[in-house]
Amino acid sequence: MSGPANSELAESEIQYVQYQSEKETTYLPAIRQMISKDLSEPYSIYVYRYFLYQWGDLCFMALNPADALIGVIISKLEPHRGGSLRGYIAMLAVKEEYRGKGIATKLVRMAIDTMIEKDADEIALETEVTNTAAMKLYERLGFLRSKRLHRYYLNGNTAFRFLLYVKEGVATAAMGYDDAYENSDQQPPTSAYTEVS
Repeated sequence: MSGPANSELAESEIQYVQYQSEKETTYLPAIRQMISKDLSEPYSIYVYRYFLYQWGDLCFMALNPADALIGVIISKLEPHRGGSLRGYIAMLAVKEEYRGKGIATKLVRMAIDTMIEKDADEIALETEVTNTAAMKLYERLGFLRSKRLHRYYLNGNTAFRFLLYVKEGVATAAMGYDDAYENSDQQPPTSAYTEVS
């Protein structure tokens, strides 16, 4: 890599870009390699293409000064049962030597902001119960643990499903809280998306 050493990389030197299908031959192999190294699920090329061909506008990459991939988020947005429009963060990875620089947070915020612009009601994701760094990141961004999924992953590991409610009333409708809060001084959760500095 030309420029400063990885540990000296300044935030201003990181370029964040939306995935573009015309650059598939450049970036898809790097995306697959990074995600294969960091995530426990083995994904075929077809899984990546499923997301990237339909929702490339919800997928973002972080590049170092040499335009090499150092982080990626892959997401989608589609109707969910019950009629809500649900965003889904399928994959998030940052190269180990670039962690701790806020790259993952920036990528997640970019995906969230784009889904909100596209009228998402809620955003979901799963992460292994052992991945405490990811769980802390999502909780800092306002995601709530929704469900424990026993032996969810192919490797037998358990996951937590996280949800972020971005529209008022979505959480209450999704959780059936409307009646529980009707005659109460308490207010149900309406939006958990909060800015983190």
